[in-house]
Amino acid sequence: MKDTFTSARLVAEDLIRLIIFSSVPYERLEVTLVKDHIKEEKIVATKTTSTASLVVVDFRLKEPLPLGHSYALSVPSYGLIPLDVSEATNFPSFDEKFFYEENDLGSTYLPERTTFVLWAPLASAVWLKVRKNGQTEWNYFEMVRFPKGIYRFIANGDYEGASYLYYVMNSEVTSVATDPYAKGSLANGEASVVIDLRRLSSMKRDALPILNCATDAIVYEGNVRDLTIDRHTNIVHKGKYLGLAEPGRKTDGGNPAGLDYVASLGVTHLQLQPLFDFKTVDERDPLKSYNWGYDPAQYFVPEGSYSSDVEDPYSRLLELQQLVSALHEKGLRVSMDCVYNHVYEYATSAFERVVPNYFFRRKANGKMANASFCGDDVATERPMVRKMIVDCCRYWIETFGIDAFRFDLMGIMDQTTMRDIAKMAKEHDKSFLLYGEGWSMGAEASEPLASMENYKNLPEYAFFNDHFRDSFKKWLTGDLNEAAYQAIAHAYVSSSVDFYEKARFLSAEQTINYVECHDNETFFDYVSLRESGLQLSDKLAICKLGLACVLTSYGIPFIHAGEEIGQSKFGKGNTYNLPDIFNKFSYRLLDERKPMYDYFRSLTGFRKESRFLHAYDPRVIDELLNIEPIEKGGFKVSFLDKNLISPFLDIVFFFNPSSENISYDLGSDYSVVMDAAGYVPKASVKVMRALIPPHTFLAFAR
Repeated sequence: MKDTFTSARLVAEDLIRLIIFSSVPYERLEVTLVKDHIKEEKIVATKTTSTASLVVVDFRLKEPLPLGHSYALSVPSYGLIPLDVSEATNFPSFDEKFFYEENDLGSTYLPERTTFVLWAPLASAVWLKVRKNGQTEWNYFEMVRFPKGIYRFIANGDYEGASYLYYVMNSEVTSVATDPYAKGSLANGEASVVIDLRRLSSMKRDALPILNCATDAIVYEGNVRDLTIDRHTNIVHKGKYLGLAEPGRKTDGGNPAGLDYVASLGVTHLQLQPLFDFKTVDERDPLKSYNWGYDPAQYFVPEGSYSSDVEDPYSRLLELQQLVSALHEKGLRVSMDCVYNHVYEYATSAFERVVPNYFFRRKANGKMANASFCGDDVATERPMVRKMIVDCCRYWIETFGIDAFRFDLMGIMDQTTMRDIAKMAKEHDKSFLLYGEGWSMGAEASEPLASMENYKNLPEYAFFNDHFRDSFKKWLTGDLNEAAYQAIAHAYVSSSVDFYEKARFLSAEQTINYVECHDNETFFDYVSLRESGLQLSDKLAICKLGLACVLTSYGIPFIHAGEEIGQSKFGKGNTYNLPDIFNKFSYRLLDERKPMYDYFRSLTGFRKESRFLHAYDPRVIDELLNIEPIEKGGFKVSFLDKNLISPFLDIVFFFNPSSENISYDLGSDYSVVMDAAGYVPKASVKVMRALIPPHTFLAFAR
């Protein structure tokens, strides 16, 4: 019978389907359902479909089959055939039966006992494999099943620092898994670790200024490793949480580095690329490879390659807390890049090993969904997946003091989950900032998604505005026709005002304005590829003008680390796994281009002082300013509401994207408050005619 294959599946609560593929002719057989290897019950076929080599037999049961038991079909001449119950996750009543509301999932430590709780509703048995800290032998304990598919075991004694794994039997197949809710881990996710959360610090936000609105924010995107790895600084813990927490560090040229550098920029938020444990960097030898971290492995565990001692499970926790505290003391909020839309590989993930066929989306043909093109899509709309994500977000806020979330490929996630996160986060901090990538993706989901086109349903969220990005990048590199002007004008006023085209957002609080982020080539490289004949000074001038467009427009300004000094990735775009040379922040370049750094700082200072730039209501923006084209593809912004622009009597912006001077008659005496070198807060020189140099932003005021 080497050419014979059999399978048995539970395809409805009370329906078993047996499939036999064989060259041997099918004979009617008496089939017995075996429960827990002991109890036997004859079942009668209610429908049989056959072809020359395939037989499908359905058995309608007297009542729904209860999960949590071992099942097999005993078929004469074929033997015992394990019953696959993984399809039960798609039964209409599954989530109602097995949704677990309590907040004790994972391991909960007390000196006298540790409680282990795992949600595994399909499993017929779960064993805990645990090894106390400092011991070499592993102990095995069978866990007890409770309602809602919960398995629980109480280990008496002191288990702090103990390593543990779960052996989960689903459909007669046993898989080894880490704890999906684990707070600690051995290096490279080899096992989960019991953590005493009382040993961690209490995070404080006392030094943080309150944000009155989302448009008060200026977001700066960086990476723990990138901001500290460069050899041209005296940062001690290079590539580590501690390295970015070190105060007083300098570049070779004496400029601030690391923590002090970011704090000096005048931004409000440091957005850090993924902080939770990711898969493709060896935590014991992190310099051997590089990865941004968009391949999540353990959602509740900080990445170990950024810690100073990966063999100490507390190191990554305490040092991340130290980093966030150091940033808070500088008045900087921390935004965490969240990757809940996919995992590195579903088959090896703890989610799939513990509860097969639940945590991930599938296409109609049964294949795994991969709308992200990065891995297997997480089914955020499923109640226990949603609970896990919200629980995880709450944990990062409460334990590590996170102040904002940036959601990777947010358009794959469902709206209900996003609203639940927003409600929870805003209860912790009314100034909590929420934003993400709202590209329309994830068509396999059964619920409305958090895409940009659904902005009206997600007023708490801002979206990366690709309309702003693409329009300004084209305009800044020579696309100066009427259509290009209309596109940038609409984007400049936040894309929330009906101006040349319909509004895309409810308000300016929903737009993240940017021309560069970690994806794709840097803006300097974009300019270089499209304007190959320009001198370096001209390219840098265009980069400065791009910064001015982002920092003076309506919405939330977003800057990628290195953009402020015109940094290059040598023409490369998606450098997620390329060496440090492509991704690191270049402090050597900072020393060479200090005037650009100073210019950027003056822009952030100018924006902060110019409260009228923080307006977010589209009705206010519409009445506040007038934007109009000027010669050579430039544009002028005049501000009309005298109350909002106080203490200025009048203020006007000019943007010149061309390679020629633009002259403009101001009509009366104005002072220059922003020139090519930066903010001039106490300007004394007055002019009646504005001369705007090529690739320059100027501001004049009375």
